[in-house]
Amino acid sequence: MFIDPDNHGIADCPPRPVNFLRIADRVISRKAKGAGGFTLLEITLAVGILAMMSVAIYRFVESNLTAMRVSSETSAADARYEGLRELLMAQWQSLPPGSGALTGEPFKLNDRPRDEIKWTCSAGPGLLTRYAPGEFTVWLRLQPENKKSDRLDLGLLRKPKDDSSITHEHETWVPLIEDVGSLQIQYFDPRLNGWVGRWTDTMLLPRLVKIVIGRSDAAMPWEVIIPLGRTPF
Repeated sequence: MFIDPDNHGIADCPPRPVNFLRIADRVISRKAKGAGGFTLLEITLAVGILAMMSVAIYRFVESNLTAMRVSSETSAADARYEGLRELLMAQWQSLPPGSGALTGEPFKLNDRPRDEIKWTCSAGPGLLTRYAPGEFTVWLRLQPENKKSDRLDLGLLRKPKDDSSITHEHETWVPLIEDVGSLQIQYFDPRLNGWVGRWTDTMLLPRLVKIVIGRSDAAMPWEVIIPLGRTPF
């Protein structure tokens, strides 16, 4: 509001905008002139606040990166187990009954189940190749990563079916999953209507095969049931 020069009265006018930057600059200038600058305590507090903010930002970014890395590793591990399920299902469901198509034995070493399952097949998923002459015997088993390691890898051991040599020169090892804690295999026998730990009947395939793998990267084991034939309801 203002009074006009003719004293005709008071008239309204818009207020002037407040320049906060100019006010802050004046305050700092007065502070610098009157007190000789900021005190050591004020500088220390400002530096401490900036340091705490930097640490908080760093921890936030670090935790997000760690969560992303763990999630990526978990997804990759789950994909490997899912690939194993598809591989075994494609192979075992194509096995013909008889001729010792599939057998299995339970094993245990240092209280750790290390079961093995064996089957006979030609070129295909079980050999992880399309071009392999003749038939092969394939084992799904655990095997040490190397001679000096206690870690066990899950994989396929392959050798020609007609190879009767005692040497291992014709065997090939294909690791599928690294650092596995245990391997337990059970077979559903329709004649007993229950699960058994050994399968030796070379003329009959089990109705179901259950695989339980102890994972080193998870608290709970991975479990899957592979159907080898139609199960009546």
